[in-house]
Amino acid sequence: MVDGWFADDGDGFRLLGTRCAACSSVFFPREDAHCRNPRCPGGDLEEVPLSRHGRVWSYTDSRYRPPSPYVTDPELPWEPYALIAVELESERMVVLGQAAPGVTVADLTVGMEVEVVAGVLHEDAETIWTTWHWRPAGVRA
Repeated sequence: MVDGWFADDGDGFRLLGTRCAACSSVFFPREDAHCRNPRCPGGDLEEVPLSRHGRVWSYTDSRYRPPSPYVTDPELPWEPYALIAVELESERMVVLGQAAPGVTVADLTVGMEVEVVAGVLHEDAETIWTTWHWRPAGVRA
């Protein structure tokens, strides 16, 4: 969906962030202009792959059709989905994302291990818009 936010290469699907060379702060979404740490004098920012795994920090479900610019087909019935806040293992930062299809709030508990996987945000006849999803670790689609 957003160029440079994730990659799916030989090492598998990963979110991409940036790390400041001066203070080691890690950012997601990525930061390419300047270090966001107010105590940092500033340094070069380098792209870094983020942890594939983390633990559920919080979660909820979305029971309403979100407004634009979120893309939905008004002709189809609305399908609720789970939203998950995940604390990444190494970075100790929280990243929000949608649960993988089929994962509901009934499947989630705070503290459970989840992994990031590629997902589809929207598709039409010409394009598939890719995003990331979270699913319980070890569960295969």
